Amino acid sequence: MTQTTQQASPARQALGDVRAEVAKAVVGQETAVTSLLICLLCRGHILFEGVPGTAKTLLVRTFAAALQVGTKRVQFTPDLMPGDITGSLIYDARSSEFTFREGPVFTNLLLADEINRTPPKTQAALLEAMEERQVTLEGTPRRLPEPFMVAATQNPVEYEGTYPLPEAQLDRFLMKVRIDLPQREAELEVLGRHARGFDPSDLAAAGVRAVAGPADVEQARREVRQVVVHPAVLAYVVDVVRGTRQSPSLQMGVSPRGATALLYAARAWAWLAGRDYVSPDDVKALAFPTLRHRVSLRPEAELDGLSSDAVIESVLASVPVPR
Repeated sequence: MTQTTQQASPARQALGDVRAEVAKAVVGQETAVTSLLICLLCRGHILFEGVPGTAKTLLVRTFAAALQVGTKRVQFTPDLMPGDITGSLIYDARSSEFTFREGPVFTNLLLADEINRTPPKTQAALLEAMEERQVTLEGTPRRLPEPFMVAATQNPVEYEGTYPLPEAQLDRFLMKVRIDLPQREAELEVLGRHARGFDPSDLAAAGVRAVAGPADVEQARREVRQVVVHPAVLAYVVDVVRGTRQSPSLQMGVSPRGATALLYAARAWAWLAGRDYVSPDDVKALAFPTLRHRVSLRPEAELDGLSSDAVIESVLASVPVPR
């Protein structure tokens, strides 16, 4: 695929229009929207972390509205049960048989709101759905619709009433994106919109419309798979993830799954930028959101005030960049 073909891609144009639609309801979250698009293109899932009130839920709802896909929301609470997510067998007295009632996971875009406010047993109910895109109940697998994506939000772990996500759960997320508090200008724009009558529950009134659909997503995925990755860039990805395993500040480095996640994300990033090849800069740009939740700091490193991002930055600085 030539670069000219990439630039003329109707699918790329349609997904690019999604950003403009989201901006009608959400202020200053361009990076988060791009991350959602990357995960969608890679058939991955995304975890947003931020304090309450930073429009995480509104962001995902608006993204789904601009994409014209089915979406359902689950509010994770301490008393939520696995069957509340995946579905359950219900006895029908008229037919004297059990019938399956689908849970909210049977949708295109599942918003798992405040996922770390429910115990690990319920969090684990999503593992099979996220990895295999199916739900198995009483030995019977049931396929989920396509496309399928989990967009989860969580509060910082130091907040009361939160449970840390298990490593196996974190590893299922392609990216972890931090939603920071807005800058003054952005916050002023948010308040200005509300003063003019903006209603977060009525996206249609804000002018948000569907500009892309499942067919555009499928075509985009085909085009992303044709983006060229030079062997030197592949080696660079491997050296970066191996560097995390050798870091004295980490007790757990990035697994091979993390290496493939970084590769896929860099490929999608390059496609969105209109290029048919992956550059080392693409790898560096995506290293933080794709790797930060796949490493574990040593206790002494945490006491020294180090963060996972700081360690990843030092690894990137130590690995030679291919020309």
